Amino acid sequence: MPVTSHTYRRRRLAVFGSAAVVLIAGAYLPMTLLAPLSPTAAVVVETDAPVVPSAELAWPQSTAVGVAALGYPGMLASAGSTEALPMASLTKVVGALTILDAHPLDLGQSGPDITFTKQDVALYGSYQAAQATVKPVRSGLVLTQYETLQASLIPSAANYATSLAIWAFGSEKAFVEAAGEWLTKNGLAETTVTEPTGLDPRNTSTVADLVELGRLALSHPVVAEIVSTPAVTLPTAGLLENSNKILGSLGIDGIKTGTLPEAGACLLFSSDFVVGGATITIIGVALGGALHSVQNPQIMELVRTVQAGFTEITLATEGDEFARYGTEWGDTATAVAASTAKTVVWGGTPISFSVEADSVTTAGNASSVGTVTFTVGSQVVKVPLVLEGDLEDPGAAWRLGNPALVFS
Repeated sequence: MPVTSHTYRRRRLAVFGSAAVVLIAGAYLPMTLLAPLSPTAAVVVETDAPVVPSAELAWPQSTAVGVAALGYPGMLASAGSTEALPMASLTKVVGALTILDAHPLDLGQSGPDITFTKQDVALYGSYQAAQATVKPVRSGLVLTQYETLQASLIPSAANYATSLAIWAFGSEKAFVEAAGEWLTKNGLAETTVTEPTGLDPRNTSTVADLVELGRLALSHPVVAEIVSTPAVTLPTAGLLENSNKILGSLGIDGIKTGTLPEAGACLLFSSDFVVGGATITIIGVALGGALHSVQNPQIMELVRTVQAGFTEITLATEGDEFARYGTEWGDTATAVAASTAKTVVWGGTPISFSVEADSVTTAGNASSVGTVTFTVGSQVVKVPLVLEGDLEDPGAAWRLGNPALVFS
């Protein structure tokens, strides 16, 4: 039978239709099977940050008190006056640091010899008449710079403090000028020094400045060593016992006492203790106490409560869940803390955290997927996040059956 034009056209359509199907199928299959999948976004798990109760401190009955800690900015807490008050012999710490700035010593060095004269003997007599703390001296006595610093800081001998200042700068006036420059350079704008001993009540400072002075004292190895010394014996001066009667208790290792009718009992102190394997150094000051015998037990109780105000907390435990993944094809996994993170924190310090979890297409168990960042006061602690579970390719059947999701 001859082929009609109609039959011919139908055969051509069938051939080309079949070819088109083959071509489309040939393109669809690899495109569907090989197309990249859309990444799955993480859903952050709602959870609360740790809360640390505020520290409850036992404040001494002093005019002004403040406490701080190395590595923690500013003051931890304070009570009483914020005004500049007479600081008595705490002035000698300013003097020691000013002198060491001009005549540096490294730990283990004695420094140059200082020969004492009749002028120094006269200073002894005048300070003794003023009922200041003095230690024996004689004309011709030779001590090193380090030994003279010991005599000034350990028993708080006024005559040695002034003799050292005159040796360092030539006169008391020049010392006062140098001390003013040193205070300005170190940002202690609320502190005034008028002479080397602290006998003049116009030697004044604030609690905030004195806490910073304590930081500076502890940061100088020579001063830190001297103020932590219980006693020393020097030629002529004899046995010099530390005027800080609570030295050695509760980790207290400094810094300086002060006593003056206008200032009351004063103490700039420091204490080292261990929390969670970390050594914490606190610095505190109390001005205007009634008597050292009354103030000292109160300061020790303050130190106890400050120490108790530091605790080690767990920010995250290994395996803690911070985000979840759920793919379009039904796989699920979680983003968990890769390790346990702990830190030492001061009571009442605000804690917050943020989660940065990557969007994931496919990934195996323990793959890195982000970070959780804890902000603890001024401290930042980062904990890596890893995948718990597997997010696998859905396979050919799902891909072929869900083209809209594959190509979305």
